Amino acid sequence: MKNGSRFRLYLLLRMPSAYFAGLRIREIDASRCSVTVPYSWFSKNPFRSTYFACLGMAAEMSTGLLAMSNVYELDPPVSMLVVSLEASFSKRAVGKTVFTCSDGQLLRKVIEEAVISGESRSFRARSLGTNAAGETVAEFFITWSFKVKAVSARTNK
Repeated sequence: MKNGSRFRLYLLLRMPSAYFAGLRIREIDASRCSVTVPYSWFSKNPFRSTYFACLGMAAEMSTGLLAMSNVYELDPPVSMLVVSLEASFSKRAVGKTVFTCSDGQLLRKVIEEAVISGESRSFRARSLGTNAAGETVAEFFITWSFKVKAVSARTNK
C-alpha cells in the first residue's frame, strides 16, 4: 500500500472512481491512516465544493486500509464489510481534504476477537476530515463488520 504507483494501479483496476477522484494515501502505519482527496474537476459539485461522495470515499478508505492491513493473509481468512455510515459536515471542502482514522489498534483487537470467537464482530471507526488550515470539514463514522470466512469458502480457493 505504501508503493504509490502500485496503489494507483490497484485503484484503477479495483476502485476506478477513487482513482479518478484522485485519492492518495498520505500516511499509514499500524495505528493510523490518512487519505487525501483533492478539490478537482472530477470531485467537485455544482456548489463549488468537494462532492460529499468523494469525501465519503476518502473517509471510508482511511478506515478500510487499516482494516485491510489487519485481515491481510490471516489464517483463518476474515471477511470485512461496511454495514453503516454516518456523516456530518461542518465546513465546505474547497481544497485538499485529509481524512485521518486513528483507530488501528482498536480495529486489530476487534478482528482478533472475531477470529478467536468465530463470530461476527463490528467496529465503528471514526475518520476526521480537515482542510489545509487544520479546520474540521467533515466527520465520518463507518461501521465495519468482521467475520471468519466459512470453511467451505476456504476449500474452494
